[in-house]
Amino acid sequence: MANDLTRAKTDGIQRVNAVLDWVDYGRTRNEVVHRLAKYRDWLATEAVTAGGIGPAEVSRLWGRHLADSLTFMAGLDDNATIVDVGSGVGLPGIPLAIALPDVTFTLLDRSERRCDLASRALRVLRLTNADVVLGDAADLTLPHDAAVSRAVASPARFVPILRRLLPNGTVAVLAGSRGEGPPTEPGDFETIRVPKHVLGESAWLAKVSLLP
Repeated sequence: MANDLTRAKTDGIQRVNAVLDWVDYGRTRNEVVHRLAKYRDWLATEAVTAGGIGPAEVSRLWGRHLADSLTFMAGLDDNATIVDVGSGVGLPGIPLAIALPDVTFTLLDRSERRCDLASRALRVLRLTNADVVLGDAADLTLPHDAAVSRAVASPARFVPILRRLLPNGTVAVLAGSRGEGPPTEPGDFETIRVPKHVLGESAWLAKVSLLP
């Protein structure tokens, strides 16, 4: 069991480094990997126990969740403030906040339980460039430069919500689809392909322009 855990961590760190290579990450990586490992351990224990993430996800936290969250950097520009819409227990916002310490993140979710868990994760990680907001994206207007979202809705259905949420925003980067083909539904967004060698499977992101 210990050997399996060690192998999974090694493989996961390789995935994280593959993403960081792909997005041309220019910072020192040791602290990023250390904090991601600490976050992974918190997800696998406290978050699972509290129902914030399913136990079936534990075996793929590194690749499907942490490394995947970092791919969103491919569509972000030099943004100072970013809101993670439907953040849940902090995905993708917390991995991004770890990797981008000069950016201020808001983790937005409408579930009080998930917000409490995300706040707990920030305390455990001593992550000071992120905060948690309880609320529904459909009812809010926030002053952020950009948005990310991993699992709230398909890109085409989510664009109207984003325009209400960020009327003065610039871009939003959303989870698009997995597989060889890009998102199939039409919409006013650019697709970004994540190469198969990065995550071990092909994936797509959707980048939405929110310029006035």
